[in-house]
Amino acid sequence: MVVSNSTHIPEKIRQIELPTVDLSLSRSKVSELIIKACEEFGFFKVVNHGVPNEIIERMEMESYEFFNKPVPEKQLAGAADPFGYGSKKIGFNGDVGEVEYLLLSTNPLSFSNNPDQFRCAVRGYIEAVRKVACEILEMMAEGLWVSDTSVFSRLIRTVDSDSLLRINHYPPLVLDTSASPPPCHHHRVGFGEHTDPQIITLLRSNDVSGLQISPEKGVWIPVPPDPNSFFVNVGDVLQALTNGRFVSVRHRAMVSSEKARISIGYFGGPPLNAIISCPKELEGDNKNRKSIYREFSWSEYKEAAYSLKLGESRLNLFLN
Repeated sequence: MVVSNSTHIPEKIRQIELPTVDLSLSRSKVSELIIKACEEFGFFKVVNHGVPNEIIERMEMESYEFFNKPVPEKQLAGAADPFGYGSKKIGFNGDVGEVEYLLLSTNPLSFSNNPDQFRCAVRGYIEAVRKVACEILEMMAEGLWVSDTSVFSRLIRTVDSDSLLRINHYPPLVLDTSASPPPCHHHRVGFGEHTDPQIITLLRSNDVSGLQISPEKGVWIPVPPDPNSFFVNVGDVLQALTNGRFVSVRHRAMVSSEKARISIGYFGGPPLNAIISCPKELEGDNKNRKSIYREFSWSEYKEAAYSLKLGESRLNLFLN
């Protein structure tokens, strides 16, 4: 969901070093780093993730080939309702951006009509990235001292998970140099401010800048591109599952007139009928040991998330 910028807030661009987690370190150290990053930013970069380069390169090559096709051919993938090809129109409430995209379910049957090469690339990529996502979620549970360390990961590992793959293509902006006054050459919003409603997002892009996160209102931190790494976002459901200890990170994508940007995002979502509630260990230390959020199903939350007007809070609707 894109968050409305209806109230103008002067923006500050802050250059700071964002957390990096090296998955080749000891498990206890990785877990510690992940917890710290999720509490401070709801975001981190993972290196030494173990996803083979050939799987990543194949997925990126197929993505480039798809977006280089003429528009009528891209439209043969069907409208993004919910899965398929979309352009400019991002959401259901008039959200627009400088982006074209392809939305795919992680269920192999959803892309069975695509060419074999594309289908194989997608399947291999999803399997590899989901494995990393599950590893990360299990180390989160360990670091939070939750006894059932698969409590988060099994929500996306199950065959009926409502996960998806989103491939975004941000073409270079075409500037009208004859305009008076001349156009601004600063970056423009390609995909507006939003949080991801799912549990966890693993995102990678080509070597083109554009991603920014916002740890506080009106402050934006550019995320330097790194095609050899994955960026990890805490989603709304993970914020609820951790009883607000982790915060779903607000982020956006910018585009410029210099070079096209492609990003590939794996969004780990629970099954539609999954009940979202935090483990007992995370209910708090107060006398009532109360959860911040009431129990809800992913289906209920998803419906609310995609029906609200821009800028309206989602998780606040599920407070206890």
